[in-house]
Amino acid sequence: MALAIMKILTPTPGQSAQRFEKETDQTLHVAVVFTTFAATLVALKQAGDLASNLGARISLFAAHVVPYPMTLEAPQVPPRFYEDRLRLLARESAHEMSAYILLCRDDFEALTSALTPGSIVVLGGPRRRWTGRWTWWPTKEQQLARRLQSEGYQVLFSEME
Repeated sequence: MALAIMKILTPTPGQSAQRFEKETDQTLHVAVVFTTFAATLVALKQAGDLASNLGARISLFAAHVVPYPMTLEAPQVPPRFYEDRLRLLARESAHEMSAYILLCRDDFEALTSALTPGSIVVLGGPRRRWTGRWTWWPTKEQQLARRLQSEGYQVLFSEME
């Protein structure tokens, strides 16, 4: 089991996080995994199009690894920094979403424990890297997408230009 702390950012200032979770339990979710700021914006655009067509809600998950000398309750980078970045992403995106910050030891385990099994996951990243003669290496974002697919999630990869 993954050791993690989940911090929920409410979608609007007047709405509690628990109320939002209860409302969205009945609806379809499209999960967006934070990779980089620019790649996540591309993924949010694709997730927004998908969510509007399916009548789904968007959930943004940002897993941040806290090294072992630090406690999860007092990480090296304050959670407020991550909150500000996710709020900026939400402002840049035209779609309503809920955001979850996962402070964890293992980002993959934290993501798989936070995501609903079989859910639709969208993540963004650059195209494959050309390393030379006949060799294409997948990026770390593509490797994450592959791992999530092997766990049974429906993954859409948004390539950055």
